[in-house]
Amino acid sequence: MKKYIWQNPEYPDFTYDKDLIITLLSEVRLRQGLLLGKMQRLGFENSKHTVLNVLTEDVIKSSEIEGVKLNIEQVRSSIAQRLGLDIGGDVYVERDVQGIVDMMLDATLNYDKPVTEDRLFGWQASMFPGGRSGLYRINVGKYRDDRNGPMQVVSGPVGHEKVHYEAPPASSLDAEMERLLNFINNDNSTDLVLKAGIVHLWFVIIHPFEDGNGRIARALTDLILARSENSSERFYSMSSQIKKERKSYYEILQLTQTDNLDITLWLKWFLENMIAAINSSENLLNDVFKKTEFWNLNKSVTFNERQIKVLKKILDNFEGNLTTQKWAKICNCSHDTANRDITDLINKNILIKQGEARSTHYILK
Repeated sequence: MKKYIWQNPEYPDFTYDKDLIITLLSEVRLRQGLLLGKMQRLGFENSKHTVLNVLTEDVIKSSEIEGVKLNIEQVRSSIAQRLGLDIGGDVYVERDVQGIVDMMLDATLNYDKPVTEDRLFGWQASMFPGGRSGLYRINVGKYRDDRNGPMQVVSGPVGHEKVHYEAPPASSLDAEMERLLNFINNDNSTDLVLKAGIVHLWFVIIHPFEDGNGRIARALTDLILARSENSSERFYSMSSQIKKERKSYYEILQLTQTDNLDITLWLKWFLENMIAAINSSENLLNDVFKKTEFWNLNKSVTFNERQIKVLKKILDNFEGNLTTQKWAKICNCSHDTANRDITDLINKNILIKQGEARSTHYILK
């Protein structure tokens, strides 16, 4: 019989190569500090928009890891509303999207609050507001009961499935989760970045819910990383990096879950990918610096409220081409008003017209 990590008599007394991990941890801490230093120089509004970009990407990518595609405009609009940012447009947000956003924002904005059983139940229930995962009814807002057999991670066609991992039985979940929550809330001896990696793995090992375990594990990771920085503002996305390395992510989890209590390889993977995530945030920084430079270069130019609204959207990862029709819809104005606004920006060397007839659109100069 295959021996899983939770079946080890010493579980959950995880071990790791301290010399190797401390070296990587020091690198992570250095890069965290440098990134936070840069962001503090951006100012309040620019920082808020950067957080919006990061959280949007975090929610989108965390769901994509599980094969769930969310509408980016709905996610972005929901987060912006919660952050008090006006990004223009009136976007309807579906309940399941709002639920996932609520979970992720609760994890980051309320990072300093205790992680309780009830809080986790709320997170899981918020992701499945109709009590269903796809076509199937699932346990919502409570731990799994294994009524259909043990919780297993499998692949392959029906009748020829390959079992990659089997989680602890449902009868042990109360005790398992009590130990984990005690570690999250009361352990003060473990560096918080390292703690984020351990909690991520430990939660996945337990797999306490019928569905949503991966996304909750990543929300817990964000919560503890926010604690490590003593800040609710997220400037890098671990979920985005995990999505890039999805194959190796599942491989290292499987290897660690079915091996002994030495989790060195998992922590090494986690810290190396955290460094990569922080490095990738430079692209987001470049976007923010681009916005700052644009407004500084044009600080003497007079814009009306509609023009400011649309220019902010263009600078904030506007999808598709800007047309007169889109301008009118964003600003809730007539096409004639939209044309006058656009023509004024062309005359001020802000916009350039491209294309002809139906393909006419406008870009920043």
